[in-house]
Amino acid sequence: MSELNKIVLKILSSGKGILAADESTGTMTKRLEAVKVKSNVENRLNFRNALFTSESMKTCIGGVILYDETIKQSSGSKTIPELIAESGAISGIKVDTGAKTLAGSPNEKITEGLDGLRERLKEYYKLGARFTKWRGVYSISDKYPSKLSIHSNGHALARYAALVQESGMVPIVEPEVLMDGNHSAKICYEKTSEVLKKCFEELIINKIDLTGIILKPNMILDGTKAIKKINSEQVAELTLKCLKESVPQEVPGIAFLSGGQSEVEATENLNLINKVNNTKFIMTYSYGRALQQSALKHWSKDIKDISGTQKVFNHRANLCSLAARGRWSKDLEIQS
Repeated sequence: MSELNKIVLKILSSGKGILAADESTGTMTKRLEAVKVKSNVENRLNFRNALFTSESMKTCIGGVILYDETIKQSSGSKTIPELIAESGAISGIKVDTGAKTLAGSPNEKITEGLDGLRERLKEYYKLGARFTKWRGVYSISDKYPSKLSIHSNGHALARYAALVQESGMVPIVEPEVLMDGNHSAKICYEKTSEVLKKCFEELIINKIDLTGIILKPNMILDGTKAIKKINSEQVAELTLKCLKESVPQEVPGIAFLSGGQSEVEATENLNLINKVNNTKFIMTYSYGRALQQSALKHWSKDIKDISGTQKVFNHRANLCSLAARGRWSKDLEIQS
């Protein structure tokens, strides 16, 4: 077992998943303003710190993806990575610099951030990060994702992953086929399969150790504007079929993104995937809003109510952990 594989298993084993707390300052500002809280350095840190010091960090969260601002901050006498390590979780870091217009296909995006990445990775390693995240985004329509988008983003993800493994860290490979649109789940399945196959083709060309990565894909869902929607059982069936056909067996774990699903939808779909999971892949969560949203709403009513905020977060994290083992039920959604 390689050191990278050991990190993967520590993050994803025993029903644990990943807390995605890597929102950029701009995104975090929108989230805070939506709940009428001023976005400043202190408030951003205080909310995240409430999550990082919650009880469920020890039992439900194996890794936390941080943003550049957060990984360099401290809480009291401890740095944020030190604080996270106290709970037994591992710190990770978002290293892409965002999705920009793809030259040659102006309605699509290419993720940037490869320039200077090797040097940034050395700094993040010293700060305590042991895994990283890079997100490629793909739109669905009659024309998209184009071959150019699928190739360009797959190549960028592979080059990123090679640099990360060189630095001694685990890359999260996140090719996200977006939910936006009126497409069917069948189309989502076809496009996601194409994206994943190309992505792994590029990873293999770049000599990536597949036992030392975490795949962070979308589930197979209808577009948000689709008139007819498949049920959760069908989501689980199609998602598993897609992954079995498109992901090499060497990959140890898959941590789904929530991708605009509600907290309950993301939890229920993950639970059903695990109930019928007949693969050797660990299937768990790497959720942002689907772990944080209720806690954020509670905290916004009184930003000094840390224990109440943690109680809400613990509840959601525990339900996600149960779903990662196929043990969730809707009855448990009611918080006492």
